[in-house]
Amino acid sequence: MKLGVNIDHIAVLREARKINDPDPLEALGILKRSGADQVTIHLREDRRHINDADAEKIIKMSQLPVNLECSTDSDIIDIVCRLKPHRATLVPEKREEVTTEGGLDIITYEERTIEAIERLQAHEIEVSLFIDPDLEIITRSDALNVEWVELHTGSFANIYAMLYLGLANSHHSIEELELSRHTLRTKLEESLVALKSGADLAASMGLKVAAGHGLNYQNVSEILKIEAIEELNIGQSIVAKSVFTGLESAIKEMKALLN
Repeated sequence: MKLGVNIDHIAVLREARKINDPDPLEALGILKRSGADQVTIHLREDRRHINDADAEKIIKMSQLPVNLECSTDSDIIDIVCRLKPHRATLVPEKREEVTTEGGLDIITYEERTIEAIERLQAHEIEVSLFIDPDLEIITRSDALNVEWVELHTGSFANIYAMLYLGLANSHHSIEELELSRHTLRTKLEESLVALKSGADLAASMGLKVAAGHGLNYQNVSEILKIEAIEELNIGQSIVAKSVFTGLESAIKEMKALLN
């Protein structure tokens, strides 16, 4: 299983004080020697963490492929086409959200999505769509001739946290405020079935399949059981652990779990 390490949260720490430290660029060498397979960053429209200069330097200097997550906004696509990362992952984006919640709605916003895909591929950038594990959405994704889909694992991760980690529901979690353990187990199984069915369908169509959002050291083993998924993109949990163990150790521990 390949591991893409999202380093956005290094920039989050920098932006907390609006200074120049820590510099996410310094993570590149650590990712390489720790066994990561890919660098993942998200250039958001509001530049809340990774900024244009970060993205340009990381793409230019990284020895690993760079997966640049972005919205379908025309100005953002202009930047991505100029920077030419190895891959662009199109994600939904709302200014008010803490992090990306839910997959890209390629049915409602099909025209805008197609335009972004065509522009990126014209610049020889492979394209991934960050989508919910919905069979109709996956079928539509295949028709758009993208190379990858990345399945959103947020629902699974939220249910897992409520069931096994004792975490209360939050404003960006599933809606029910109080659920029995039996109900949570049922919902967890349903979320895993949806992910497996979606991954299997995508792979059968010739799409490469990644997954990500909310994955951590506790829950990742469940996702590893889905053979059609070949890559995981994980960030917050790795950077959080690195505060106590160091980034190299945190990445190696995650990589060991994936292997």
